[in-house]
Amino acid sequence: MKLTPEQKQEIADQQSQQNQTKRVTSPELEKILYEALPVLDHGFIRVVDYMGDDTSIVQSARVSYGKGTKKVSTDEGLIKYLMRHWHSTPFEMCEIKYHVKLPIFIARQWIRHRTANVNEYSARYSILDKEFYLPAKEQLSAQSKVNRQGRGDLITGDQADEVLKILKDDATRTYNNYETMLNERFDGTVISESKAGLARELARMNLTLNSYTQWYWKTDLLNLLNFLFLRADSHAQYEIRVYAEAMLETVKKWVPITHAAFMDYRVGAVNVSAKGKKVIQKMASGQKCDFDSSGLSKREWNELMTSFGFTEKIV
Repeated sequence: MKLTPEQKQEIADQQSQQNQTKRVTSPELEKILYEALPVLDHGFIRVVDYMGDDTSIVQSARVSYGKGTKKVSTDEGLIKYLMRHWHSTPFEMCEIKYHVKLPIFIARQWIRHRTANVNEYSARYSILDKEFYLPAKEQLSAQSKVNRQGRGDLITGDQADEVLKILKDDATRTYNNYETMLNERFDGTVISESKAGLARELARMNLTLNSYTQWYWKTDLLNLLNFLFLRADSHAQYEIRVYAEAMLETVKKWVPITHAAFMDYRVGAVNVSAKGKKVIQKMASGQKCDFDSSGLSKREWNELMTSFGFTEKIV
């Protein structure tokens, strides 16, 4: 990740602010506030603002005044209860705003989570940075043979080199053409005084999807956790998963009690259907239970067996 001198100065100016407030703050999150946390080759996330902490969740659940004389263990017990029983509204009382730099193709996947306020860098007004996402070799995989939207075996050797060359050459060529159509370099230098540049809103159309964009993304804690539950999962696409994992670490600093409950009751939990529950109950009591009598599909059966570490799988 490379920051421009202007970006570095902006972060330094933000971090040098000394503001007094009567509102609750999270000391650990304050330590990294405004800091650019690197993701992928040129991307980052930055927490630029937030509201509330673990006590705000408890306060809204009880509709009480302030912290009072309650112990932290009391708050922890209530937050665990809320998470365990899917009481969602109290988690909406906390909000956070991120500044994110990410490849366009990941932004298009990300924006499907229509639960945030988003303002994206506009290529109608400004020239996009000359930066493209190029995957590391260990992320170059073939199409999965069993999952239409997933990756399969790793591509290696000459084929991997060829793929990376194509990605780099295409991105470079289209960006050079982008500058030619604009009649302007990314640093603002005019190419030819005798030519008029094409409108930026038109010139951008042929850029590759691995070009980087930026946005401010503001959401409440409930919707953030829903996003992270899906995108920090091992089945999520790698490129969006690494952003989710970095954001999950900021949640840990922001609302540590909620983060622990989320990891326990969401990320580390297993969702079991009514039929699946009966299978587990029978197995736990020593009764015979096989696939044919379970009423589950082959995929459901195998997922259930994998979740509980059983070996009775159907090939």
